[in-house]
Amino acid sequence: MSSPRLSSPWRIGVDVGGTFTDMVLRDSAGAVHIFKAPSVPADPSQGVLGVLRLAAQQLDLPLSALLRDCALFVHGSTVATNTILEKKGAKVGLLTTEGFRDSLEIRRGIRENQWDHRAPFPEVLVPRYLRQPVHGRIGADGKELAPLALEDVDAAARLFADEGVQSVAVCLFNSFLDGTHERSVGKRLAATPVGKWVSLSSEVMPTMGEYERGSTAVVNAYVAPTVTGYLRTLDEQLRQLGLPRSLLMLQSNGGAVPVDQIAERPVMLVLSGPAAGVGALKGCTDRPETANLISVEIGGTSCDVMVMAKGEVPVTDALVIDGYHLTTPSVEIHTVGAGGGTIAWVDAAGLLHVGPQGAGARPGPAAYGFGGEDPTVTDAQLVLGRLRPGPLAGGVTLDARLAREAIDTKLAKPLGLSVEEAAAGVVRLLEQNLLHAVERLSIERGHNPTAFTLVAAGGAGPMHGCVVANALGCQRALLPRRAGAYCAMGMLQSDVRQDYLKVFLADLDKVEPASLEQAFVELEARAGAFAIREREVDLRYEGQQWPVRVSFKGIDTAAARRTFEAEHQRLFGHIQPGGRIDITALRVVGRDPLDWTPPAARPGRSDKPKPRETRKVWLDPANGWRDVPIYAGADLTPGCVLDGPLLIEESTTTAFVGPHDRLEVDTRDDFLVHIGARS
Repeated sequence: MSSPRLSSPWRIGVDVGGTFTDMVLRDSAGAVHIFKAPSVPADPSQGVLGVLRLAAQQLDLPLSALLRDCALFVHGSTVATNTILEKKGAKVGLLTTEGFRDSLEIRRGIRENQWDHRAPFPEVLVPRYLRQPVHGRIGADGKELAPLALEDVDAAARLFADEGVQSVAVCLFNSFLDGTHERSVGKRLAATPVGKWVSLSSEVMPTMGEYERGSTAVVNAYVAPTVTGYLRTLDEQLRQLGLPRSLLMLQSNGGAVPVDQIAERPVMLVLSGPAAGVGALKGCTDRPETANLISVEIGGTSCDVMVMAKGEVPVTDALVIDGYHLTTPSVEIHTVGAGGGTIAWVDAAGLLHVGPQGAGARPGPAAYGFGGEDPTVTDAQLVLGRLRPGPLAGGVTLDARLAREAIDTKLAKPLGLSVEEAAAGVVRLLEQNLLHAVERLSIERGHNPTAFTLVAAGGAGPMHGCVVANALGCQRALLPRRAGAYCAMGMLQSDVRQDYLKVFLADLDKVEPASLEQAFVELEARAGAFAIREREVDLRYEGQQWPVRVSFKGIDTAAARRTFEAEHQRLFGHIQPGGRIDITALRVVGRDPLDWTPPAARPGRSDKPKPRETRKVWLDPANGWRDVPIYAGADLTPGCVLDGPLLIEESTTTAFVGPHDRLEVDTRDDFLVHIGARS
């Protein structure tokens, strides 16, 4: 029997984080239910099944019934990212054109930090003896200069088999223009013992740039057995438990895709969870097409920053994961080690640091009582009175005594401070790190933060949002009521999306409209199943290396020039009036928007809500400790206006409103804070 509290069918979004696995269920009547369970880093699928069982139990439903009436299951996972970070991928062999065996190790010769000449590059994922050359050549015009030597492929396959290679990447020179040779290699390998997992660069991402394309193919091969195996196993388990259709996976580009379509390109999942912020931001405004929003999603281990300007979140191909360069369409996200579980420590010189190390799900912060001895941001918030001791979402209990002991032993005594002073220092330093992270994607990208609303999400985001917004000069901060399940909620609001690319080299002002249109038509044919197909073009000034992606309406090259120059001015502060602009690639983005209507807001109340209690809370250096009212989130309904300082306790988060700020519960039933508005 279906629970009377739910109206079937419903949708489920599950986000696997470093500390908790979050689940959001939205039924056909618009009711939203949130569940959190501890993540299982050793086997993320167990975290998914764990939160599903918890939801079924709390909804008084058999797990089979919960899944049977699910019309849409969207999943975001860090399994691809973790495979790279933990160096637990497959043993990879690489086939490359004769003479290009070392391009993977030579890289571009560019250091991320030009002043650091000693930091080594990350270990190459394919050692030289497993990077095997193949004779044959495709020319710069896409025509064959020398035939492919299949005997070289056979010899490499024998070597790979003898060396225990589990996955093979193929990156031949100029294959982005013609992938015939790579497809022949793939077909040949399929008949060998090492042919189960083969990644062709011309199919993974056919972009210019031998190093970037090869690195992407290698990383795809590196994660393929683990990620694809995980997805297939999880999908099979869910289907056996009652899910009527395969799950959708959230990709790095912010769009979802059926799980069977991701098997060939699992590298597209490296930002699977954080990319759901695109969908989540759509639900934070009444007019997403014109919104200016900066989101900081702060969980247990990290903070993900994303910017939406005029309704658009930038998508980039230049992605770096643990030092490995990828050319996959990805929303632009800046991640720093700053979360509730971030560890605070004192170095040998007596300086306080916060992060980037985190306590993870186990042992977690000292206050969790799971054996952790290192003080974290959560422990500091507990000492400062901002968090309540006792049960926390996800089955965790906060112990104030353990938090104080950890901060006293590891921070206060070495620094010669009181426990409270040390805890305040931890919070202030973390918020300074958050400020710099936001500036990286706002000011450094030509955006003025004062024109944006800061969206502070994640379980820990609403604790810091008002302070960071004030430091940025933002006039408003939005603290979502369901901040603790921000990405899981975003998954249910994300479009189904695929990106299609074709290298196309031409002068923008001299290109033949017919050839340009024909190239776009070919790309759109590949995206024919999508309801919406958007054209984009990569442009750059002659002689530049990195292009700028802009929208392309029809075949209006003059409009494309104006759009490119506006973007170039914003990004780099200058343009070349009348300069030659080259086309480097054409793109078509295929979308199927998921039907989403905001849940009906609760009716407002005429009487002013009363706080559940008042307790001592440390506010800031100027105000110190004050008696602060603590409100239950359920008591605050649309239309409610309160002056800070105050705390709001919700099921998945706690929100802090500063002493000079004014809280308004908006029409979406979220907490909108007007920074510095209190008279």
